[in-house]
Amino acid sequence: MILHLRADTVSLVVDARDLPTVVHWGAPLGELSEEDLVTIADGVVPPVANNAPDVPVPIALLPSARQGYPGRPGLRGHRDGVDWLPTLRLISVRHNGSTATFELAGTVRVSSTVELSPSGVLRLRHVVTNDGTEPYVVDGVEAALPVPAQATELMDFTGRWVREKHPQRRSFDPGSWVREGRRGRTGHDATPAILAGTAGFGFRAGEVWAVHVAWSGNHVTYAERVHEGRGVLGGGEVLTSGEVVLAPGETYESPWLYAAYSAAGVDGISSAFHTWMRARDTHPARPRPVVLNTWEAVYFDHDLDRLRGLADVAARTGVERFVLDDGWFRHRRDDHAGLGDWYVDEGVWPAGLAPLIEHVTGLGMEFGIWVEPEMVNPDSDLYRAHPDWVLAPGDGTLPPPSRNQQVLDLANADAFAYLLDRLDELLRDNDIAFLKWDHNRDLIAAGHGGRPGVHEQTLAAYRLFDELRARHPGVEIESCSSGGARTDLEILARTDRVWASDCNDALERQTIQRWTALLLPLELIGAHVGPPRSHTTARTQDLSFRVATALFGHFGIEWDIASASAADQEALAEAVAFYKELRPLLHKGMLVRGDHPDPSATVTGVVARDSAVFAYAQLTSSAHAVPPPVRLPGLDPDRRYEVTPVFPAGRPAVRQAGPPDEATRVLTGRALAEVGVRVPVLMPEQAWLLRLTAT
Repeated sequence: MILHLRADTVSLVVDARDLPTVVHWGAPLGELSEEDLVTIADGVVPPVANNAPDVPVPIALLPSARQGYPGRPGLRGHRDGVDWLPTLRLISVRHNGSTATFELAGTVRVSSTVELSPSGVLRLRHVVTNDGTEPYVVDGVEAALPVPAQATELMDFTGRWVREKHPQRRSFDPGSWVREGRRGRTGHDATPAILAGTAGFGFRAGEVWAVHVAWSGNHVTYAERVHEGRGVLGGGEVLTSGEVVLAPGETYESPWLYAAYSAAGVDGISSAFHTWMRARDTHPARPRPVVLNTWEAVYFDHDLDRLRGLADVAARTGVERFVLDDGWFRHRRDDHAGLGDWYVDEGVWPAGLAPLIEHVTGLGMEFGIWVEPEMVNPDSDLYRAHPDWVLAPGDGTLPPPSRNQQVLDLANADAFAYLLDRLDELLRDNDIAFLKWDHNRDLIAAGHGGRPGVHEQTLAAYRLFDELRARHPGVEIESCSSGGARTDLEILARTDRVWASDCNDALERQTIQRWTALLLPLELIGAHVGPPRSHTTARTQDLSFRVATALFGHFGIEWDIASASAADQEALAEAVAFYKELRPLLHKGMLVRGDHPDPSATVTGVVARDSAVFAYAQLTSSAHAVPPPVRLPGLDPDRRYEVTPVFPAGRPAVRQAGPPDEATRVLTGRALAEVGVRVPVLMPEQAWLLRLTAT
């Protein structure tokens, strides 16, 4: 059997006459007969290479040395040193529309599932079952997809705290490029995806193939080109020795490997993922409320009168959700103590949280609150009572301290029950609409019951999210992990947005948000207007630039606006009103990013049927006295658009004005994409916003 799964933008052809093997993943192939599929499958069988097996070697969905594949195996495991290379045979295929499941049997049983969504997002996983009579140790299960020879360049991402998701490129040469995350969470330095593409691929040009591992624990994503030239993208969970041991009849599910193909550059990859995410049943349905988070406004200074005053200004500004950050629970006057003691601090809040919550909701805003359930401070009542609830190697020692924290072992049933009870009571007894759920340290030397514990910890964290959401379905949750350290698609199956970074510096945010949006639509990316002087970088930036940056996300504020000038408060209120007006466009339209020739600037837009908005951001000084025209991609080429500069938070600083910089111009979408428009020569760290309306 040869299967052809199709979407408008992609075709997937799987040869299941033996072990299932992808023979085409890429450009749509149109209608194909069974004879056509056989011809295609037979035509891509590679010739026998010198010093290789005497039969053609396939790259199966589960690559194996059993078939002679010399690269990274899809299944690694054993039974006390034997059955390390299982012999598998295809026993059945279930095909229903866009989904196919292949059952393989041998010394273990493997069920491989492939799904292709209408948007073109492909996902696949393997389920391994121990059919034997002895335990089977799983060392690794990874899914793989071949990419064609024209994919000659790789892009992935690196980062650190407050500087997440920076791209890096390299040639797709023979050998393996392996990105492993061993931090117990997705990680600041983790790549959200590995992209392979044709030479020089950009946002709007070139063929691109991309894969993402949807897993919030240890994981690997890799690109591999074997010696005869074939390329593979793949990934899965990183398992520590002995972490998963299957008793007879037990199963292990690999994480979903998500993948997408685009014939029109990186924006095509983003379009596929954004469309897929917006079609989920769990995707936020109502407009994304304007948020004010109190962290950079008050830090640990939780004074009721001050917070009421901040809420008053927030309400006048147009804020719709007021979030109380760290510091509300027992013993939490700084970050050295209190984590785990999830009871309202009676010394700071003698009447509980009700006086603040009632004030906030009385102003017409929702109330949200910060929690970090998976962590514990050694200086806490919880730790003093239950030091055995901490993830640890099991030899009587603790993992190295980090941020004055250790990690609670959620696979411990008592620890899990305690956290669920505390969070459930917090939400049951208070009018809370939103949880900012933080996760502020890596899982290092993390053991459970004397064995490695990250796998079970990750699954238990998912269960905690799931149970809490089942009990409180109206409460939204943000995944915050020291900022952008837990932003994978599996955590987003349980949360309503991510905090992209702890950095509110708009210059840093330009890159962070640009690439967080590779997979996530803007409405899922928390983006806040910070104070004039950045908490994390000490840069000082104009309000107009901070606003223009935060608009391209789930807009919010993280700033003591009660102490801001009257002029800044008024300008911020105008910006909030502008965001609310643009919200349907920003959060339902198509994200487009221009391949601007000047690396000192970026072009970002969102395009819908009858309207669009674009930001030209001048990041640094240009090498050119006069930057090139700004081309606006993604528009209907045959429609005419009015193009008008807008200034929702004040005018940006201009080094040199051009001719009719503020005039409304009318041009076709084709002319705007190919010729573009002139904008003023901006100072660094400034942005020029353009609003487009189809005539």
